[in-house]
Amino acid sequence: MTSSLLFLFAFLIATVGHASCAPDVPWSQNYVLLYGQDHTQLLNQEKEIQISLDQVSGAGFKSLKAYGSGFFGMRMKLPNKDTTGIITTFYLRSYTNNHDELDFEFLGGKGQNYLLQTNVFTNGQGGREQRISLWFDPTEDFHDYQLIWNQHQVVWFVDGTPIRVFKNNQNIGVSYPVQAMQIEASIWNATWAGEPNWSQAPFQAHYQGFGIDGCPAQLNTIGSECSSPTFEWNVEKYWKLDPQQQMAYEDVRNKHMMYDYCTVGPKAPPECQSNQ
Repeated sequence: MTSSLLFLFAFLIATVGHASCAPDVPWSQNYVLLYGQDHTQLLNQEKEIQISLDQVSGAGFKSLKAYGSGFFGMRMKLPNKDTTGIITTFYLRSYTNNHDELDFEFLGGKGQNYLLQTNVFTNGQGGREQRISLWFDPTEDFHDYQLIWNQHQVVWFVDGTPIRVFKNNQNIGVSYPVQAMQIEASIWNATWAGEPNWSQAPFQAHYQGFGIDGCPAQLNTIGSECSSPTFEWNVEKYWKLDPQQQMAYEDVRNKHMMYDYCTVGPKAPPECQSNQ
């Protein structure tokens, strides 16, 4: 990480913070378990949750409400040891046959060798994976993983630095997330990510930061109020990256991009150019 990018961190965290003023609240105020009750532990007066995975089960949780726009984040500390094949997640998704979804997926490895995979599903179609290497060890401490989603763009942030942009390109026929989504988090294993070393189990992921800055919506539908400028994340300031954010975004893409769906086919999908 360059000194110039470290300098940008402070600026970006301050900038993003204006859109994310969710209070620190107990987990049960906004979330409920999806599965794996016996693989879950609430800590620090419910200000932290540990979910774990072994050969018997993993665990996951979801928000009580669905949202139609907002600024969504979690502080996460990922499992350590050999986590090959282990996937730790934080994401938004709708519950329809043709669902929308916005993903943070952390693909485990040996030691600190995690890859962060992001993906976008719109109208049931995914295949928009990007992977970056992280510039820190995500197992040593908590880090901030955040999404802003409005009618103009989705931006993924790591510790305040934008790592991915997906703009609303419906005008050129590209689908965009338009369904109300719930927030979810989970830990599980997938053979496509490698064969787990179960001797290292249980694999434990920790989450903090359970306040939510979002526009509540009926599940899978979004009213016009969720694009209202009364919500800070919808104002023009958040329609695109500012110059400092753009510089940091390009730095991440240049130094840490490991895989980009835009570059693997004979022709890049139409949205790729505008998302750079």
